[in-house]
Parts: sequence; C-alpha cells; structure tokens
Amino acid sequence: MSDITDLFGKLTVADAADAASASLVDSVKKSDAIKSGLSENVLSLAALCSAGDDSAVAALSTVAALAALGAVAEPYIKCCLPAALAAVSSKNRNVSAAAKKAAMAIAENVTPFAMKGLLPSIFASLPVEVNWATRSVALNMIATFGKSSPKQLGNALPLVVPELTACMWDTKKQVKIASTNAMKAALDVIGNKDIEHMTANILKAITTPKEVPEIMHKMAGVTFVQSVESPALAMVVPLLLRGLREKTTSTKRQAAVIIDNMSKLVDDPLDAAPFLPLLLPALEINANAISDPEARSITDRAVEQLKRLKSLADKAFSVRGDTSKLEAVFKEELPGDEISSGASTAISHAAIVATTMMDLHFMEDSQWAKLIAVTLSPYCANIDETKAVVEKVRVKAEGMLEVPEEEDEDDDLEELCNCKFTLAYGTKILLHNTKMKLKRGMRYGLLGGNDSGKTTLMRAISNNQVEGFPDTSQVRTVFVEADIQGEMSHLSCIDYIMIDPKIQAIAIKREEVVKILATVGFTDDGKAKPNHAVSTLSGGWRMKLALARAMLQNADILLLDEPTNHLDVINVAWVKNYLNSLTNVTSIIVSHDSGLLNDCCTHILQIENLKLNMFKGNLDEFVKLKPSAKAYFSFKESKIRFDFPQPGPIEGVKSKGKALMKMSKCTFTYPVNDTPTLFDISVQVSLSSRVACVGENGAGKSTMIKLLVGEIEPQTGDVWKHPNARVAYVAQHAFHHIESHLDKTPNEYIRWRYANNGEDKESLVKVSLQFTEAELKLQRTPYEIQFVDEASGKINKIKKVVGELVGGRKINKAKEYEYEVKYAGSNIDSGEYLALKILKKMGWDKAIKSVDMKIAQRAGLYVRPLSSKNVEAHLEGCGLNREFGTHYRMSALSGGQKVKVVLAAAMWNQPHILILDEPTNYLDREALGALAGAIDRYDGGVVMITHNNEFCSQLCPETWVMDAGHLETKGDADWMLNQDSKISEQKQITEVTDAAGNVSKVKGQKKKMSKKEEKQMVKRIKNLLKIGEPLNSDEEEFAIDKDLI
Repeated sequence: MSDITDLFGKLTVADAADAASASLVDSVKKSDAIKSGLSENVLSLAALCSAGDDSAVAALSTVAALAALGAVAEPYIKCCLPAALAAVSSKNRNVSAAAKKAAMAIAENVTPFAMKGLLPSIFASLPVEVNWATRSVALNMIATFGKSSPKQLGNALPLVVPELTACMWDTKKQVKIASTNAMKAALDVIGNKDIEHMTANILKAITTPKEVPEIMHKMAGVTFVQSVESPALAMVVPLLLRGLREKTTSTKRQAAVIIDNMSKLVDDPLDAAPFLPLLLPALEINANAISDPEARSITDRAVEQLKRLKSLADKAFSVRGDTSKLEAVFKEELPGDEISSGASTAISHAAIVATTMMDLHFMEDSQWAKLIAVTLSPYCANIDETKAVVEKVRVKAEGMLEVPEEEDEDDDLEELCNCKFTLAYGTKILLHNTKMKLKRGMRYGLLGGNDSGKTTLMRAISNNQVEGFPDTSQVRTVFVEADIQGEMSHLSCIDYIMIDPKIQAIAIKREEVVKILATVGFTDDGKAKPNHAVSTLSGGWRMKLALARAMLQNADILLLDEPTNHLDVINVAWVKNYLNSLTNVTSIIVSHDSGLLNDCCTHILQIENLKLNMFKGNLDEFVKLKPSAKAYFSFKESKIRFDFPQPGPIEGVKSKGKALMKMSKCTFTYPVNDTPTLFDISVQVSLSSRVACVGENGAGKSTMIKLLVGEIEPQTGDVWKHPNARVAYVAQHAFHHIESHLDKTPNEYIRWRYANNGEDKESLVKVSLQFTEAELKLQRTPYEIQFVDEASGKINKIKKVVGELVGGRKINKAKEYEYEVKYAGSNIDSGEYLALKILKKMGWDKAIKSVDMKIAQRAGLYVRPLSSKNVEAHLEGCGLNREFGTHYRMSALSGGQKVKVVLAAAMWNQPHILILDEPTNYLDREALGALAGAIDRYDGGVVMITHNNEFCSQLCPETWVMDAGHLETKGDADWMLNQDSKISEQKQITEVTDAAGNVSKVKGQKKKMSKKEEKQMVKRIKNLLKIGEPLNSDEEEFAIDKDLI
C-alpha cells in the first residue's frame, strides 16, 4: 500500500513523474486493483488530476494509461473523470491536453455495458455555466459511445437526448457543433427501422423550428411496424412537443394523431412512463385551447390514449434492472463479512453492468461470467468461486425479469398454441406484439371492428404466416370459407373437393368424399347433388360444401369465416350442433350471428387497440363487460354511415321514371374477337332505377356498362344519355385516376379535379367522344345555313364551316337546344347559336355531348361550392374519416381507403346516376351495410354489377342477368313505371354553404304554370309595367322569357 503512495508522491516530481506513472500502470496490469493498492487509493489520484500544474499532467496521463487496461481498472478510475473534465478548461495547455486525452481514453475503452456509469459525470459537465472546452469534450465522449457502445447508448437515450437538445441551442460554436455530432450519433442507434429515414428531419426540427410543420407532415405518413420503445420515444418526443406548441392548428392536430398512433405500439408501458409527464400536460392544454372542434376531438382522443397508457404504467410490474437490488444481491453472495471501500466500488460497477445486460436481455451465463467476473475476481478466492457468485446473481436477476402470470382455469387442457406475434396487411398494422393462447376443444368467437383484421388473421394462420403458431403439418388447421374461385365453379361438388391440395396430401378416397357429402345433404335425390357443378349451388350450400371439405381433413383447429351466411334456420341449427359435437377440435369463429356465438362459444377473442384480448364465456357474457360489442351484429347499432349527395332536379325531366340513359339493340364485338361479346342489348336507366347486373365471369356485364357510359361504342345500335344528366361510374380498376396524385390529400385531389368551374378533369377520354374520319370530313364540308336579317326581315342563305363549339348553350322558342359556335377562319367568337339538328347534320354530334357533359358537371358546383370544408364533409359522407380525408396524403392510405376516395370523387358533382362495378369487392360487411343505407336514401338511379346476392337483393327490385352476351331482365318489370312519381315530390335542396361558411337560400324547382295562369301573369306584369311598378326577380324572369320587356 505504501508503494502506491510513494508512486503518487513521485507523480508530483517532474523528473520522476513518467517513471512513477509507468510503474503504477505496470503494477495494476501484473497484479490487480487490490494488490496494487489502486482500489483503496484512487481518490488520491483524482485529487492529483485537479492540481492544475505539471503534477496534474502526470496524473492525467496515468489515468489515460490505466483506462487502456480496460475492465481491470475501469471500476475505479471513473471517479477521476469529473476532475479530468474540469481540467480540460485549464489555462495550462499541457494540463488541458492531458485532461482531454484522459477523458476520451475513459470513453473509448469503457466496457460497453458499463457506459451508463459514466453519464452522471458527463451530464454534470454540460450546464451552460461550465466552460465551453469542458462541455465540448463531454459531448465528444457521448458521440464516441455511438461507435463503441451503440446498443447501450440506445438504451440510455431517454437520459441523453434532453441533455443534448439543450446544448444544440448554445451560442458557442464549438459546443453547438459537438452537440450536433453527438445527436447524430444518438440518432443512429435508436434501433427503430420505421423512423430511421426520419432522423435527419428530426435533427433539423431541433435546430430549425420553422421546418417543424413540414416534418410533422412527413412523420404523419410513417407506418409503424416495430414496437415503439424508449430509444425511439426519446428521439420523437422533442419533435412532438414542438408540434404541440406550434401556432397552426393543423400541426397541433398532426402531433396529436402521431402520439395516438405511436402510443398504441408501446408494448411496455414503462417505456413511455418518463415521457408522459411531458406530453400529457401539453396535449391537455391544446384540448382546452384549440378552437376547431374536429382537431379538438382528435386531441381529446390522444389525451385518453395517454391516460390509458399511464394507468397501465402505474399498474405495470417493472422488470427493469434495479442497481440497488443488484448491489444487495452481490453483497449477499460475495464471500466475507465486511465490504471494503474498494469492494463497494467494484460491486456498484458490477451492478451497473448487470442491470444494463438485464435491460438489453443479455442473460446467457457465459456472457455474465465474461463481463462481470473480471470485476469481482479480486474479492474471491479463485476463478471458480467468482463464476459461482456471478451465476447465483444471474439466476436471481432472471427471476426479477419474470412477470407473474394469472392462473388459468383450463390449465389441464392440451395447449395447441401459445405465441406472440405481429400481423400486418399491406402498410396497415392489424395486431402488434399480441399474445394468443388456444386450448384443445375450446370454441373462440373472434370479434373486431371495421378493418380490424379478423379474416386476415385466420387466413394468416391457415397459410403458416403467424410467427410462433405451430406449423399446419403439426397442428392440422383448416380455413372454412364459402368463397369459391370462378375457375373452379364448373367442377362437380365431388371433384371440387378432390382437387384440393390438402385433400390430396392425405389421400382421401372418392368414396369417402361421397359419404361425407351425404351426411351434410348432398345426395342424388336431394336439393344439392354431388355430381352437379358447384356453380349451381346457392350460397348456403356452398358453405356446407366447405364444411364437408373441412370434416374430411380431421382438423385440430377449424377457422370459420361467417359459417351461417345464407343458411336457413334448419341448417344454422345443424352447424351449431356440429360445432358443439367437436369436443376434441378447437374452433375460431368469425360471425355476425349472435345466436351462433352465444350457443357455441366458450371464449371471446376481441381485436382492440392492436391487441388480441381474451374473455371467458359466450357473447352474452362478453356484452355485459363490453356493451359496445352490440355494434358488431346489427347495422342499426353500427356507428358507420355513408351519405351520398342528392342529385337535384334535371331541366326537362318531370318524372323519376323517365329514362336518362338508354341502349337500344346494341351489339358489340371486341376487335380481337370474331364472336360478339354482346348481342342485341336494350336497357334504360332512370332516377328511380335500382338495378343489379349479375352473371358469370366473362358474361359481358362490364362490357355492357362500358357501352352505357360511353367508354366504348357499339358496332350496331344506339346509346343515348340525357344532355343534363350527370353519371358517376366507379369501375373495377379505378385507381389509375389517383396514382399520379399520391402526394395530395384526398381533399386536395378532389379540389384539384373539379377546380375548373366544376368540370371533371379526370373524365375519361371516351371512344364515343372521339371523331371518326367520316365525321371530320363532314365537319370540313360547307353547310347551307339560313338566317333572318333583322332590319329587312329577309331570309338569307350562306354556306359556312363550323370551326368549334365554344361551350355556350340555350333553349330556343321551340324548346330545342342551340349551341354557340365559332366559324372556321374567324379569330373571334361569333356569338351565334346553331340548332342541335343542324349541328348533328354537320358532324358535331359528339362535340354536343361533350358540351352537355361540361354544362351538367358545372351545374353540380352551384349547390356545393368547392371549399375544403365542403369536400371534407363529402368525404366523410362516403366513408372516409376526415383524419384520412384531409390530413393524410393518398400515398399513406390503404387500398380500401383509396376506393372510398375514388367513390367520393365520382360522387362530388352530385350525379343523377351511380354505376358501381363490384362494390362488394372493396368493402367489408360493416361498410357494405353503410353503403346499402346510402343507396337506399339516394334519390338518383343506381346500377351495380355484383355477385353478392345478399347485398343486391335488399336494394334492387330489377335484375339484369347476363349470360354469354345475352340479356334477360328479371324482377318487377314494371317497377320503374310504378315509381313514376313527380320530381316535385322529391325533397328539394333549400340552402347551400359557401367556402366562407355563409348560408344562402336556394330556390326550389318552379311549378309549371297552366295556360290560364300564364295569361293571368302576362296581364298582371303588363299592368305593373304600365304604372311603373318594379318587378320582383321571378316576375322579371317571366317577362324576359315572354318578351314583355
């Protein structure tokens, strides 16, 4: 001991300092910290580091050399770090240089798991009152940890980031640069791939506040897949706090949305606990201060989510490494009754290393022996005793990491599955780090809201895509659904089952298939015959066919998607009895049949907040706990509602039964075919039409609709549309409109699309509006036009060529349309109008249709001005929440949400006819109910192509059945005539709201006067004009129309 005291004394003598330093380092290296005396006398070395003269240089150089020895000396020399950092600011250049070298040597050589033990000394050197040189070196040490201890730095980010953020605003250039570099190093170790690409933006947000709104917009488009842990939160929370404090409501709102979304992905509530005191008060201030009701409701939602997270954090069982607990365990397990000061220092250091290993889940015995034994070995008799001590501590530490589980009443049953997994569909996270435990013989009802992922989960289980779920070859899993592919519908029921790969894999014989089919009702003399094609089966028999196929596979787990769809009462009872008889088979059932879930289920699985929660008991028991679950089974209980804009009146149409679109004797053949796709088709559509177009794949349904809307042109026959009718057509593949506008929000897209006075920029370039060569030749041929000279009354004739239709249209005295034209060779508009019949003879028929279409589209703009607020309300009416409609770019939307955008865009100009091609392909049951309700309330005509009989049978009394190009109409043939109610009986629009929120009254459609009433009005107006009385607007309009003024 006296030897090391002598060496410390020689460090103060210039000539002997270097030799003394070398001897001290060599002594520690050859023996250990105890035998060399370092462990008990290191404070003397720290005091020498603070001397400020040449002796300090020698002491600091000794510290740097000891740091290079690694774990042997690091528990002790870290107490020299505060002195070394303070000495960096010394005016003595030699002392400053030696101090900087010593501090950086400690940072560069520290064991990664011991890095956290240096942070208190580093943080103590960062306050603004500390000299800038000291602060810069302390910040450089943190930057060094990014390379030497990346995982450990990531674990410490909740402590590190606030300190770095404060330094990045420092006025001293050196401090600002060092802190920025340290923050970059910290951003590189957050360990969350979802936001790795955002790190540069997060850094920019700290240094450039004006960029925060744009960065928040980008952040809102991030799809989080990974669990959100404390390192990611440490980086994002400063940005979110800035967003919450921005002046603009939209940025505050986006911050609230991101907080709400991210907090749902926090698996361990304790990860979020340090940040809740920062975020929750800021959110609550905004919830009370924001004036926009919608943004306020979003903020309220985020507040509730954080309060939920806080309550979970308060109840959570902490498995974080606790240094005080570990120190107590080390002291208990180390031999000897008394703990020396050196041993106490070693134990504190070992506890820091051990707790960091616990937090990062490094719990292998070999890892602990390697990293901790070197620190404790001087205090044990030999290496074996040291390893034994470390292992005892490790085992107790493992016990600290275990979360006590609740007792399970079904523990005696065989466990088929006990896994933890994440499930996504496209870019949408459906379930995140959720647990699922299934026992043999139990029947689980699977419930969840709109787009929650019920069917996706079952399909993923069936396809071996759920992490941790037993392989389907070990636990035989069968997915039962009645969705029969079109290419298989021609097969007989027996062959349909026989070609299934799973049936072939277990070598089921044909006789066995026939036998099982007979047990569910497929017999030669029954309603469903086993040798008849699958296409002949109704929906109910298709489900029974799927159940028969599942029965043949002797499943361990049955996954049933709506097993009672289309079944009558007798067959529903059969399904219930069958499921209840499967005492050795586990079932997961998705159904909107509350009777089935009550009579069969032993447990309920609910998807909520990205988690799968299990409840014991049937549906009634579950509803007692969660009354909101009623919405899963009744459209009336559902919160989802679509509302389409009403079409309004059409000039010249007085009856809802009057045809607005017609096809007459149309035949169409595609250029590549010899045989026509459609033969002699005649249909008509009116405001009262509710038509379902059904038929097999390839029957010609979509082709007929394309003819009707003018996308293609028939070889024979006529297609006609009322000039004032607006038609919305949502095709099967309608995404191409929005694919080039993915950087716009849906709200921005619709306003861009209709910005030109209500004209639709995305109107398809229809073949029916393209001029043929014959029509172009006719247009170039001079046509004799008659006109009356107003001065002389003489009729003149002149041959002219029309250059183009300008776009104007009016009604002449004969109640026929005239169109404004510009003659060839003229540089100015003529202001002249030509009658419809004349222009058709001149080859301008298609241009007339184009003008009619533009005028009809502009007419829709009057009732609803193209304001952001109006578009937002319209998108909500079509099922797209304003969160996604106004605040998300379309690139971040799911496929189903994009379909709602397309539907909303088509419906914006208030069409009189809505044509939907396979709407049931896009929407789930809940959304279909909302769509059905919207169609039922819609005053316009509807034509839909669908294979969903349940959907169309509720809405469509008339059916167009397409079969190999031939059309047959079914249902109430006189239905449209029966609906021949007067337009005047429709609910009229009485007011409109402009972009500024001003409400103005709208005149209703005028009732047509009788001849007697007209005569009386003419007489009254003439009297008013005679005595000089002013006319009101209606009287003035009537007087102009009758040439009275």
